[in-house]
Amino acid sequence: MVKFEIEGVRAKITIDEPERRNPLTAATVSDLLRFTQEANAEPEVRCIVYTGAGDRAFSAGGDLGAGFFDDPLGLHRSRGAIADLFRAMWSGEKTTIARVNGHALAGGFGLAVACDVTVCVEHAQLGMPEVGVGLWPMMISVPLLRAASPKVVYELMATGRTITPHEALQLGLISRVVSRDDLDTTIADIVGSLSQRSPAATALGRTAFNALGGMDADSALDFLQNGLTAVTMTEDAREGLAAFAEKRVPGWASPSAEGEPE
Repeated sequence: MVKFEIEGVRAKITIDEPERRNPLTAATVSDLLRFTQEANAEPEVRCIVYTGAGDRAFSAGGDLGAGFFDDPLGLHRSRGAIADLFRAMWSGEKTTIARVNGHALAGGFGLAVACDVTVCVEHAQLGMPEVGVGLWPMMISVPLLRAASPKVVYELMATGRTITPHEALQLGLISRVVSRDDLDTTIADIVGSLSQRSPAATALGRTAFNALGGMDADSALDFLQNGLTAVTMTEDAREGLAAFAEKRVPGWASPSAEGEPE
């Protein structure tokens, strides 16, 4: 089960099976994809927050219970949904935030790392233990390799060891480590900060940022030159520079809401 809600500039997507540590079943991944697409289509939404229900786990990953081998072809097809989810997360204009409220393992760890910003409680366990049951974290290799070096990622995959949030932070896999008491305040601060920034600049900048991964240096520089020209031609750029010169708060022309709800 997955819950979806929009609060001001923030869409929140919650995996809601805390008694099972919020597994990524085929139905759950399908719902995550659908709600991500819905959030991407909402002009007032500036960011999408992914989290798990309860305080035990963000997500323990795929469901390895009964039926895992019953329909190989059907399961193969359903695994394409996680690829489509990552594509939807990376191709949209919304900043994605992982609110990691507990353990994030296997596919759950991949989902957390796939977000633009990953905020993790300090007591969580993180890792990819699939090799211990004769599997390999295939699909999540892409977001992991976008975040950390191949040597770091391979060692974690091949040994299956879990790591602490502080080690994950040092390896570049997450953004912040906070106490449980500070988790929601930190998320609210990030959302509030995003809501005060230019929607046009953020959307164009995020698109450019995510496009760089597959480019060589020369292609990237040409692409970014065009991107810089595009962002300077927006109404937000004119307003931002005028506000800077006049020492006032800019009033963005692009759609936005007033900020984080109470």
